[in-house]
Amino acid sequence: MKNQLTRKLFLGFIYIHILHHGAKEAFFGSWMINELKHHGYDMSPGTLYPILHSLETSGLLSKEEKNVGGKIRKYYTTTPSGEEVLKELKEKAFEMVKEISE
Repeated sequence: MKNQLTRKLFLGFIYIHILHHGAKEAFFGSWMINELKHHGYDMSPGTLYPILHSLETSGLLSKEEKNVGGKIRKYYTTTPSGEEVLKELKEKAFEMVKEISE
């Protein structure tokens, strides 16, 4: 039970992290896997890409395909709707961290 709850909470953090970076600049999947790994999240492509697709389907991320070295690479950016959601998530996260830190 503890592992399931922890996984759900960490997934929420990952969604916020993805939207945050997409709002700063376009990123591609393997870069995001390495970025998340830098923060202690061990994420496989089989976990990340469905999340990216879900955020894209929800209108929170947009995708652009670019030819890089003869291969098609998908770059993701946060949409204006995603930026609104991110702003709200940041406010709620800050409020919670502030409360539990007291």
